Amino acid sequence: MDVSWLDDNQDIPQMQLALQEARCAGEDGEVPVGAVIWHPERGVIARARNSKETLRDPTAHAEILAIGQAAEAMDGWRLQGCTLYCTLEPCPMCAGAILQARIERVVFGAADSRWGAVETKLGVFEPGLFNHDVPWVGGVLAEESADLLRSFFRACRGAPESDQNES
Repeated sequence: MDVSWLDDNQDIPQMQLALQEARCAGEDGEVPVGAVIWHPERGVIARARNSKETLRDPTAHAEILAIGQAAEAMDGWRLQGCTLYCTLEPCPMCAGAILQARIERVVFGAADSRWGAVETKLGVFEPGLFNHDVPWVGGVLAEESADLLRSFFRACRGAPESDQNES
């Protein structure tokens, strides 16, 4: 994927905000995934974290919750011009919502070997596949994003923090 449009001055700080949300999710006992939606004129219009356990809702992924907040902030469902930043590669449900919301582009951290719908398992954002193309880049602050997930699941398994044999 061509990453020439990645603007560290804008994208890294927004990913850091998504990481803050992910940390909060982990502290709440949720899988540590965070999302931020940024609009070029309005700045950050949504911040969310995974809340499946808290809300007892299988659709309460960080991206879905952020899209809902952004639609409310924009007073409409079309989020044209917006960038979604997420600490983990979107799953099929979230990728579909991103397409439906007409989000302009996506930046994510860690790849998701189980549910990744952008590059790992599926290529939902492949140009020309749907009526709306979504440029994307993965691997932005990937190590920080992956470390949060590894630590969370290590703690869930009761493995010591020094155990480097995670899957």
